[in-house]
Amino acid sequence: MTRASTRWSLSPEVLMNSANGTFYAVGVGPGAPELLTLQAVNRLRQCPVIAAPQTKSGQMLALDIARSALDLREKEVLPLSFTMSREPSLREESYQTAARQIEAFLQKGLDVAMVNLGDVSVFATAYYILERIREDGFETLMVPGVTSFSAVAARLGWSLTEMETPLHIIPASADLDRALQLPGTKVLMKSGSAIHEMVRALERAGLLDRAALVADCGLPTEQVYRDLRELPENLSYFATIIVQGA
Repeated sequence: MTRASTRWSLSPEVLMNSANGTFYAVGVGPGAPELLTLQAVNRLRQCPVIAAPQTKSGQMLALDIARSALDLREKEVLPLSFTMSREPSLREESYQTAARQIEAFLQKGLDVAMVNLGDVSVFATAYYILERIREDGFETLMVPGVTSFSAVAARLGWSLTEMETPLHIIPASADLDRALQLPGTKVLMKSGSAIHEMVRALERAGLLDRAALVADCGLPTEQVYRDLRELPENLSYFATIIVQGA
């Protein structure tokens, strides 16, 4: 399935309709409701439809965070399911399906806000959907949120950058041994089941004593580990490691 397949399923009249609604990708921060920005709160109040990623178990964490900050009982909630597969074609299919579901509301003139953990420019599913909706000719806007690593740095009492110190955001899928040689502060994200491989890579690089981890930052289940040798076998998917620069 190509990126253009959704676009060509829409008529020129739909694409040019100025009465279409606007799609907002809204960052709700890492977990604590008080970290929602005023802009995020205002956009969520404005939009009659709230789209939210939903896990197989039915959990909608980003929506739960938003609901803790403002009353959304009058909103229509659109649950969106996404595959966790690494297969590009399956991921694309789930993104296209979500885009079509949202566009059905936009064509009715309804604004839709899709909530996303953290910020909508950092490993954000909402941005992947925004790209496809924007390509289909609809108006789209991004509402930034507090990133998980900013909240984690604050929780640890650490600065991320100082003067000329660079900052690197590194996903678990990267070549860790190579990435950890980069100068400056490193943020290790999207760890999931790879967290212990990350710890082994830090040990090989001699950086274990410069690293700390926070899982579920800002949530009631928050866990802080300043010594990564003490990590339990199973840890939340929402775990972020910060490695201080030399």
